[in-house]
Amino acid sequence: MPGRELVGLRVAITAFFALDGFIFSGWVVRIPDIKHQTHASAGALGLALLGVSAGAVLTMMLTGRLCRRYGSHPMTVVWMVVLALSVALPPLTHSALALGAVLLIFGAAYGGVNVSFNAAAVDLVAAVRRPIMPSFHAAFSLGGMVGAGVGGLVAAHLSATRHLLGITVLGLLVTAAAGRSLLRHEPPVPPGDDREPMAAGDGRAARVAGRWLVVGFGLVALCDAYGEGAMADWGALHLKQDLTASAGTAAAGYACFALAMTAGRLSGTALLGRLGRARTVIAGGAVAALGMLLGSLAPSVWMALAGFAITGLGLANIFPVAIERAGALAGASGVAIASTLGYGGMLLGPPMIGFMADWFSLSTALTSVAALAAVAALIGVATRRALNG
Repeated sequence: MPGRELVGLRVAITAFFALDGFIFSGWVVRIPDIKHQTHASAGALGLALLGVSAGAVLTMMLTGRLCRRYGSHPMTVVWMVVLALSVALPPLTHSALALGAVLLIFGAAYGGVNVSFNAAAVDLVAAVRRPIMPSFHAAFSLGGMVGAGVGGLVAAHLSATRHLLGITVLGLLVTAAAGRSLLRHEPPVPPGDDREPMAAGDGRAARVAGRWLVVGFGLVALCDAYGEGAMADWGALHLKQDLTASAGTAAAGYACFALAMTAGRLSGTALLGRLGRARTVIAGGAVAALGMLLGSLAPSVWMALAGFAITGLGLANIFPVAIERAGALAGASGVAIASTLGYGGMLLGPPMIGFMADWFSLSTALTSVAALAAVAALIGVATRRALNG
C-alpha cells in the first residue's frame, strides 16, 4: 500500500480513537446528573454500570470473529454509529433498571468498536513497522480530555439530555467523514510477521510459559485499565460528593487525569527508549499508586486534582506496553487476550467500586486503584526479562 494511503488510514483510525474517548468521557461527566435523575444509590448505580461491562464483554468475544469475516474497517464504522446513537439514551431513563438496560447497548457498542479499531491499528502498525501504537491511545486520551472539558463547561448550562444528544450528532458527523477513508481501503498487509516465537518448534514447555506470560501481561493491562475506568465513572462523583466540588470542577477531575495521560502517552516512545519497557511499567505502577492514594484520600479538591493528574502520568504507558509485549509473544492472539483482559478491567472495575462504596465509602473504594497499580508494578518486576525482550 502506498505511503500516502497509509497516512490516510492512520489519520482515520486516529480520529476513531479520539472520537471514542470524546463520547465516553461525555457520558461519564454526566453520571452525577443521571444518578440524581434516577434516584439510584451507589450500589444501584454500580449495578446499572454493570450493563456497560456485560454488553462490552459479550461483543468483545464476538467482534473478533466479525472482523475476520467482514473486516476490521467496516466493523469499526458500524460499531461507532451504534455508540454515537446509544450515548443519547441514558438521560431518557428514570430508574436504575432502565439505565442498566440502555447501558447494555452502550457497552456493547463500546466493546465492539474498541476491538475493531484496535485490530485495524495493529494491522497498520505491522505494515509501517514503527512503534506508533501509543499515538492511537494518546488520541483516545486526548478525546477524553476534550470531552470532559466540554462537559464541564456546559454542565451548568445544558441538561444531560441536550448535551449527550449533541455528542450523538457530532459523533455521526465524524464517523461519516473518517469512515469514508477507512472503508475506501482494505487493511494493509504487513510485509511479514516475525512476532511468533511460540511456534510449534519451540517446544511445549516454552509455549506454556509464553501463554502464562501473555496472561501476565493481560493482568498488567487489567490493572491499568481498572484505574482508567474508575477515574471515568467515579472521579467526578468523588469530587462532588465527598469534597463538595461544583459540577464544573467535578468534571475537571477526569479532564486533569486525561490530560496527564495524554501527555504521558505522547512522550511514551521517548520514555521507553530511555527507561526500557520493564522500568516504564514498574515506575508507572508505583507513581500511579502514590497518585491515587493522594487523589482518593486528599482533604481538598485541589490536592485530589493533583493526585488524579499524577495517576494519569503513571498509568499512561502501562497498557500500550502490555499489549505490545503480548503481541510479541503470541502475535494477534496475544493482543486479543491482553486487550480483552485490559478492557474487562476498565468495564468491570467501576461496578466493583460501586459495591465497595456502599460497604465502606467512595474514597476508600477508590484506593483499590492504587492497590492494583502496585500489583502491575510487582508483575513488572517479576516479568522484567520478558518485558525487555
